[in-house]
Amino acid sequence: MTTGNDQICFLSSKDFASASTTAVIASWKICPSSVTTDSLHIDSNFSSFFPNQGILERLNEGVVIGDGGFVFALEKRGYVKAGPWTPEAVIEYPEAVKQLHREFLRAGSDVMQCFTFYASEDKLENRGNKAAQHGVGAVNEAACKIAREVANEGDALIAGGMCQTPTYLSGGNKETVQIEFQKQADAFVKCGVDFLICEYFEHVEEATWAVEVCKKTGMAVAATLCINDEGDMHGVSTADCAVKLANAGADIIGINCHFDPDATLAGIREMKRGLDEAGLKRHLMSQPLAFKTPDVNKQGFIDLPEFPFALEPRILTRWDCHRYAREAYDLGVRYIGACCGFEPYHVRAIAEELSKERGCLPAASEKHDMWGGGLQLHTKPWVRARARRDYWENLSPASGRAESSAFSKPNAWGVTAGDDLLKQQKEATTLAEISNLAGRS
Repeated sequence: MTTGNDQICFLSSKDFASASTTAVIASWKICPSSVTTDSLHIDSNFSSFFPNQGILERLNEGVVIGDGGFVFALEKRGYVKAGPWTPEAVIEYPEAVKQLHREFLRAGSDVMQCFTFYASEDKLENRGNKAAQHGVGAVNEAACKIAREVANEGDALIAGGMCQTPTYLSGGNKETVQIEFQKQADAFVKCGVDFLICEYFEHVEEATWAVEVCKKTGMAVAATLCINDEGDMHGVSTADCAVKLANAGADIIGINCHFDPDATLAGIREMKRGLDEAGLKRHLMSQPLAFKTPDVNKQGFIDLPEFPFALEPRILTRWDCHRYAREAYDLGVRYIGACCGFEPYHVRAIAEELSKERGCLPAASEKHDMWGGGLQLHTKPWVRARARRDYWENLSPASGRAESSAFSKPNAWGVTAGDDLLKQQKEATTLAEISNLAGRS
């Protein structure tokens, strides 16, 4: 096996399955400034596999790994409020946001997605939320500044993101909805983000409106819907959704949130079919949940009775993430990322699974031997016996909850944009309103 300085050398699949990360590092030429073969030093620059290239150039050449979920991770850490899920933490607790970015970068992420989820002005002030006091421009600009600072520690790109709006859910027209998108787009242009992501849309109509605004900036645009293979909430098929996004100008198309990797990739398979049949070529993108969702309906995990505070028994293992990364890659997805529930160790698993294709390991692999290899150092012999790939790939984890059912029954209220129950307001929700809603459930 060649180990010269100008070579990238890979272990055979048999060797790879049993080798520790240390052995892999010692016999590979790792990405520049990432790991040196002599001392296993992890360079603080976290250099990318695609130095000085934009998102489309990177996708043309190989796999791009996205980052993970911010709202769930920061809510658990005490910096985001569940309910509004808005990102004012970029102003109130910038160091917390920066640290999570840095952990995703170390885990192998090539893109730092600015923490601008639900940062449209109408969402920042929805139902008594006080986040709007900071100003929509200030929130979005602060998020961009933090993402850029961390991205510059490596060779990562930053993406400005926007998502569905209370204005659309309340029946707003195209003009009023696009005004909300434009406020965010203006901040992203001012801050010089590298590309834009229109994500977390339940309705392709609203997503195309967002894409139209973003395309006017001249930047590359990704667009992802939070749907499965059954189509959007207005009944547009998943295949047709992809075609509509492409025709609106999206360069990268896919699915994020609401569903686990299996359902997400099933939906992307339909998108791919629709694009192929229409003769349209676009890059594909997947950013699923880190929760198992075999029992959800078309609305996804927000209909589960466990949402949002009791989802932990459904969390993916790092080995599930290996399988997700491989299946996404084999499907033709080249922007492989993550959404709610994905922590840095999940993203590291994606990067490790695709290390052969990328020619490198993430910096965080310094402290993680793949497939349990580090357990060779454990004091207990029965734990050392688990230091092998076949053990972890074939394990069916128990929940430890004797009375827990395998599946839940989703709420399935069946309401969507335009329904009176989904009309939003600036005023705080009253106790009487909660009582009426509880009676319905």
